Amino acid sequence: MSTDELRRIMYRDSRKAAATEHDLQVGCVRWFRYEFTAFAPLLFAIPNGGRRDYVAAAKLKAEGVVPGVPDLLLAVPRGGYHALWIEMKNGKAGELSPAQKEMHVNLRTQGYRVEVCRTFDAFVTIIRDYLRYNG
Repeated sequence: MSTDELRRIMYRDSRKAAATEHDLQVGCVRWFRYEFTAFAPLLFAIPNGGRRDYVAAAKLKAEGVVPGVPDLLLAVPRGGYHALWIEMKNGKAGELSPAQKEMHVNLRTQGYRVEVCRTFDAFVTIIRDYLRYNG
């Protein structure tokens, strides 16, 4: 599936409300896995966010969930970085929380690249730049 084909699928109904952050992330991951099959298993989600009841939140915290961790990790070292972390946000409206801002600083300090992605096109640009892909 080409970038243009996926873009058409994601935005096929202009009357529909803007894609959600979930829709954006799903589309981006699908494109990545199609475009970069060799790296497909190395891009994965970190299910850190979302609303949970107190019991579920307590269990996750005990398991090591930390506030502010970005949504996606591409576990491929490139360009002097250990890996690429991507925080997905739904367009301009999505704001970083204080915990996310702090985590981004911490990750960058440790040699990771961290990007905030608000659109499908931005995701494609970030990935191609990171992997030095010019196709």
